[in-house]
Amino acid sequence: MQLFFSGLTLGSIYALIALALVTTFNITGIINLAQGESLALGALVAATLCGAGLPLAAAFAVSVALVAVCCGVLERAVIKPVRNASGLSLIIITLSISISLRGLALLIWGTDPVSVPAFSQGGPLKIWGASVSPQSLWIFGLTALTMAVLYGFFEYTYAGKAVRACVINRTAARLAGIDPSLMSLLAFTGSGALGAAAGIFIAPLTLATYDMGFMLGIKGFVAAVAGGLNSTAGAVLGGLMLGLLEAYGAGLVSSGLKDALALAVLLAVLLVRPEGLVAAVAGRRV
Repeated sequence: MQLFFSGLTLGSIYALIALALVTTFNITGIINLAQGESLALGALVAATLCGAGLPLAAAFAVSVALVAVCCGVLERAVIKPVRNASGLSLIIITLSISISLRGLALLIWGTDPVSVPAFSQGGPLKIWGASVSPQSLWIFGLTALTMAVLYGFFEYTYAGKAVRACVINRTAARLAGIDPSLMSLLAFTGSGALGAAAGIFIAPLTLATYDMGFMLGIKGFVAAVAGGLNSTAGAVLGGLMLGLLEAYGAGLVSSGLKDALALAVLLAVLLVRPEGLVAAVAGRRV
């Protein structure tokens, strides 16, 4: 049970990143490989503000807002001018943004880890014989809330279906009165805010470092691909599956397998079901 809850915590973290990736992809058609850096920036800024004496709630709000604005500025300055480039070129551009942001974080915060206060005080909770940190429950709650909101938005609202039309046919979307450029800005801003919030939620467990977003971003991408890039439910399923595989693989076999399992899962999904686990079952886009 201890490995199970550890896996759920890891999986929820990966699911949050995957949800942000799925949101951007569903609206813009771009796989944003810089998503992991929004986690790192959110956590680092929050740690700095808390260290300066700002209350946690205020630090959370300011950090999320700053990272969201930063992502919006990057979309306008870097993504929009090359919006008609090939998919591979856009992936390389987002990867370059990731490297640049990681280098900037290194210059500002250095290599020493910084901490964010836990959201709840007190020791770990005993659940079915396992010790579970109260912060893990906060992460579970954020993941569930995010999935519910995004799923309801994309599947059951006219606005959600309208913004997804920007991916299918940008010209038709314009003719229907939808501005794909504005939707792209909102997608990058919203996913940046979600990434920053996720980074602040996990920082009390992992500490915040300049490079924390790199591997988390890769595993979030693996979770999104495993579940299907068009599915919010698939993103959560892929994240939880990857987290449980890592926890049991590291706990029962070897801790050296932890990172290798993510790449193994990605290769297996690409070979067997490249459309994703949930997408393969649903077979439906809009």
